[in-house]
Amino acid sequence: MKIVDLIAYLALLINFASMGMENMIRLRILSMIANALYVVYGIFIAAYPIVIGCCIAIVIHSYGVFKLLPRNLAEDA
Repeated sequence: MKIVDLIAYLALLINFASMGMENMIRLRILSMIANALYVVYGIFIAAYPIVIGCCIAIVIHSYGVFKLLPRNLAEDA
């Protein structure tokens, strides 16, 4: 098994784990990590639609985490 395949399987496992989360912040953070791994995977296999889609998902999840943060933490950033 190649390292590229391991990256893809790790992303898949993290993505599945995020689906079982009840805490929305943890769900979004795990999804961002999975999508970042999918970006790396997409670059390795030259699948740019995967790269673009996962980059968009990272931005969406980042915004979601920002909105879920308590107000005082969001203002300190």
